[in-house]
Amino acid sequence: MPDTSTAAASAASGASVDLRGIHHVELWVGNAKQATYFYRKCFGFDQVAYLGPETGYHDRVSYCLRQGNIFVVVTSPLTHLNPMNIWLNCHGDGVRDIAFEVGDVDRSWQAAVARGATPLIEPHDVEASDGAIRRCSVRTYGDTVHSFIERGDYAGFMPGYALDETRGDNVGIHCIDHVVGNVEHKRMDDWCDFYEQVFDFSQFVSYDDKDICTDFTSLRSKVMASEDRAVKFPINEPAPGKKKSQIQEYIDFNMTAGVQHLALRTENILETIEQLRENGAEFLDVPDSYYDSVWDRVGDIDEDRDKVRDLKILVDRDDNGYLLQLFTRPLQDRPTFFVEIIQRCGSDSFGKGNFQALFEAIEREQQKRGNL
Repeated sequence: MPDTSTAAASAASGASVDLRGIHHVELWVGNAKQATYFYRKCFGFDQVAYLGPETGYHDRVSYCLRQGNIFVVVTSPLTHLNPMNIWLNCHGDGVRDIAFEVGDVDRSWQAAVARGATPLIEPHDVEASDGAIRRCSVRTYGDTVHSFIERGDYAGFMPGYALDETRGDNVGIHCIDHVVGNVEHKRMDDWCDFYEQVFDFSQFVSYDDKDICTDFTSLRSKVMASEDRAVKFPINEPAPGKKKSQIQEYIDFNMTAGVQHLALRTENILETIEQLRENGAEFLDVPDSYYDSVWDRVGDIDEDRDKVRDLKILVDRDDNGYLLQLFTRPLQDRPTFFVEIIQRCGSDSFGKGNFQALFEAIEREQQKRGNL
């Protein structure tokens, strides 16, 4: 549980986390070589750097993938003694680290811990022949962590990585729009308070169990965001229902709270989804009946309506514009981590009008697995 008892004292002193954005997201997986091939061939990432025995690290391998401004690290243990194996046994493939770039690691570390963050790895230098960075880590929900990375004038990805360039077939995604976490029942507010008090995030929007529900299950969600809205973290919790919520299904298979999905932004979702489907990406099914009423709710859009329907893309509108989005099925056998593709056309919301359709689509998949 986050400890925010010293938040007021820290805030009063003016200390704050010098947050500049998401540096990278690290996945821990059972077989990094195969996972890297999947993300390169299916999602179009370039493989740009490698860390492992050949670069002086004998207990693990990591591949750095890039597309646009998105950096994803895929890491596996190399020996049975590596404690990463325990994490993988409990959770399966998934997100371990949402790493932030900061201007001053030591100041950010002191501020975060003073405000109630649980420390994991103290500030230290990571050095190689081409330079150094400074890094530390704190815990967040479940077994997920936030690393703080101070790059200084370091030009590469991170020390210890060697250039290892293999091109993917770019599908047009270019930045992380948001990262969604699933937490236990009655813990959403605790973790929202954590991000407010430790990182100065504020609540951007919220949805309750009346907004997102079926006859059987429901959830609650709040979106926490940094002051400049560059980092947005929706946090979901299961709500009581007649049957097991899809959020609870995630927590059961993950054994605790964790990252449910990454939302990756594109400027042309029609081309992106078409290419991803050709590459073998599997998406949640959207019934044809969804399009019987969606245009009455959304109105005119610039994209071809017929193609939106044919590609089964969801559409929503708010006061500032509209958005288009679609969600993959889980990317591993456990029904846990998945990816969202999103295009924003003025809208800065999260597709409230689509939440019901998404919730029902995931529930249909859950029923197929026998976990409803």
